[in-house]
Amino acid sequence: MDSVFPLRPRALTLLAVADVADKCRLTLELAQAAIDGRTMLNADEVLSPQGMSLPGRPGHPELIDPSQVPTRSPFTVEGRAALLHAICHIEFNAINLALDAVWRFPGMPDAFYLDWLRVAGEEAYHFGLLHHLLTNLRGPKGEQWSYGSFPAHDGLWAMCEKTAHDITARMALVPRTLEARGLDATPLIQTKLRKVATPDAKAMCDALDIILRDEIGHVAIGNHWYGWLCSRQGLDPVPHYRMLAQRHAAPRLKPPFNREARRRAGFSEVELAYLLTEN
Repeated sequence: MDSVFPLRPRALTLLAVADVADKCRLTLELAQAAIDGRTMLNADEVLSPQGMSLPGRPGHPELIDPSQVPTRSPFTVEGRAALLHAICHIEFNAINLALDAVWRFPGMPDAFYLDWLRVAGEEAYHFGLLHHLLTNLRGPKGEQWSYGSFPAHDGLWAMCEKTAHDITARMALVPRTLEARGLDATPLIQTKLRKVATPDAKAMCDALDIILRDEIGHVAIGNHWYGWLCSRQGLDPVPHYRMLAQRHAAPRLKPPFNREARRRAGFSEVELAYLLTEN
C-alpha cells in the first residue's frame, strides 16, 4: 500500500533538508503524492519548527550582499555558468519559499496548501533542469561547475523571514513582487543568450521558456491568494500593497515590465499603472 503523507508537517520536514538533490527528489515525491490523493491535509494544525535550522541548505554557495555579487558576460562560458548558477539559486530558494508557505500558515483553504505544494514541485523540476545544463558546461580549460560554485545572495529568503508572521504580506511581497521580477527579467536574458548563438545558450533559452510559462502560473497563485486575503479583511489591494512594500522595505521594481506576462499572471490594469507611476 502506498504511503499517505501528512502534507503540512512533511513540507516542514523537507524545508529543513540541506542536501539539494534530496530536497528536490522528496519535494517532487510529495507533490506527486498530493496529485494521487495520498496526503492528509490538517489545515488548522499549528506546527512548530523548534530545533530545526530553516531553511536547510548546503554549505555552499557562499552567501554575500547582493551588491557584491559580480556581473559576468553571457558571451563567455564562465559567464553563462554564473548566469545558470544564479537562476539555479533562485529556483532553490523558490522551493524553500513554497514549502514554507505550506507549513507556516494554518487556517487557510485546502486549495492554498495544494497550490503552494504544486509550486514547490515545479520549482524543484526547474532546479533540476537548470542544474543539468550547468553541470554539463565545460570551460576552455576543462572547467566544470555545479550548484555552490559561485557566490550568491539571500534576498528571497530574507523577505520570507520578514513576512513570517503576516500571510498577506507574504503573498504580496514574495510571489507577486520578488518572484514576479522574473517575468520581467527572463525575456531580457533570453535576448542576450540568442545573440550568443551557441548550443548551450539555446538550451538555456529553451529551459527559460518552460520556467517563464510556469512562473506566470506561480505569480498568478500569489495574486489569487493576496486578493482573497485582502477581500476577507476588507482591504483595498493596491494601497495595502504600497503600505506593505514600505513597511517591509521591499525592493523598488524597475522597468521594463513584461506587461503581457503580468496580465496573464493576474495583475490588474490598476496595478500595472501603479508600477509605471512609481518608476
